[in-house]
Amino acid sequence: MPERAVKPRSSGRVDPPRIWTAREANARVGELSELLPRLKGWVARLGEVHEEQERLRGFWGRDVLALDQPDHEHKERLDAEWQNLTQRLEEALGALRREGIEVKNLDEGLVDFYGVVDNEVVFLCWQRGESDVAFFHPVTGGYRDRRPIPEPARAAAPAGSHDRL
Repeated sequence: MPERAVKPRSSGRVDPPRIWTAREANARVGELSELLPRLKGWVARLGEVHEEQERLRGFWGRDVLALDQPDHEHKERLDAEWQNLTQRLEEALGALRREGIEVKNLDEGLVDFYGVVDNEVVFLCWQRGESDVAFFHPVTGGYRDRRPIPEPARAAAPAGSHDRL
């Protein structure tokens, strides 16, 4: 079925950057299994940096920005680390989003791929620790709405194939 004929489950417009088959999504599971802990580590470090920045602000007050205060270099290093980690995280998540991959929850390792089941746009759902992408839910739903991907959709040929759902 041509992608332009795909209709969303909801009444809202769904215009994903790409539609994934379960087979294609499963090919990315290994990479995501390695990437998600790294992203989660960056978020954890951002929390630590933020706490230290707040501690400095609490201690120095308005003087936290003064060039002559003893913690100035430390604050500058923290600010640079914050910027670096934020940029890396935004770039990584943005790259995934542009591919039609949505990281829904880093702590739980929940990832959704735009897909098609029964001629409707859905999210093919994977959670870190699962061996493959075996569930889907409506784009307006979430984890609680997960259902097993029907066998015809699990076996669907990769994008561009003439026998696509």
